[in-house]
Amino acid sequence: MHYVAIVNGEERQIEIVEIGPERYRLTMDGRAMDVDARALNDTTLSLLLDDHAYNIESERTPDGAQNLLVRGEVVSVEVLDLRKVRLRKVQESAVGEGGPVAITSPMPGKVVAVLVKEGQEVAEGQGLLVVEAMKMENELRAPRAGVVKSLTAKEGAAVDGGAVLCVVE
Repeated sequence: MHYVAIVNGEERQIEIVEIGPERYRLTMDGRAMDVDARALNDTTLSLLLDDHAYNIESERTPDGAQNLLVRGEVVSVEVLDLRKVRLRKVQESAVGEGGPVAITSPMPGKVVAVLVKEGQEVAEGQGLLVVEAMKMENELRAPRAGVVKSLTAKEGAAVDGGAVLCVVE
């Protein structure tokens, strides 16, 4: 599987392939490594990576990232699948300096829920719509506080990637 990991603020490309029980081939930024990984408990992972042993303690942060304690050093890591990366980029590109913000479908899909009404005030991060694409539900959230000025999405409707579903001003 392909992922994007944000490690201490830096974006890294990662591919993980299972090669045996508790064994994986990890390719990060083009460098391949074999990894033996075993969960010791809910928050501790034991890794054997290129003949070096690591016990990694993890703690989830409120924003969904993880803080990892690796040999006494705290490393902030957020791992995103390619669908989440695409969704995040669409949402980030929608936020401008001011004026209306168009909320668009990140990919072709179906509107499965409309969570707001035209004229409704919304808070930053509030869910606006849910679009199902590739059997995954994607909640589209308000990139900033404002008022729903236009709402073209209808529950059950098929939508194209990039289609404007809602405008927040």
